[in-house]
Amino acid sequence: MKISSKHILAALAFVVAGTAAAQYVGPSGVRLTTVAEVLKSGKNDQQVMLQGVLLKKVGREKYEFSDGTATVRVEIDDKIFPRETIDEKTRVEIVGEFEKDFMTSPEIDVDTIRRLP
Repeated sequence: MKISSKHILAALAFVVAGTAAAQYVGPSGVRLTTVAEVLKSGKNDQQVMLQGVLLKKVGREKYEFSDGTATVRVEIDDKIFPRETIDEKTRVEIVGEFEKDFMTSPEIDVDTIRRLP
């Protein structure tokens, strides 16, 4: 049986695509909080979990996120952004690291994002 390079590439693409879309969605040590709470008392490099919407894109991989209590800028790498269509009405859950540097406005560096039902 002869296997062509096309078949090998197709199989590799299938495996990579399958693993890229899969992610753990079970419980973690990070508790759900609000944007207002994080902005008020969050510590730099603190892990946070938030649920809300991406209001708009404000730069390359930068978005304005709101949960109804407040708004914060989030950074979401293109490689982890969901494949599903997401607009300003789509509820999402993000988990990431709160960045509170002295000279810049607060931001969440997103590690995972998932669309909520």
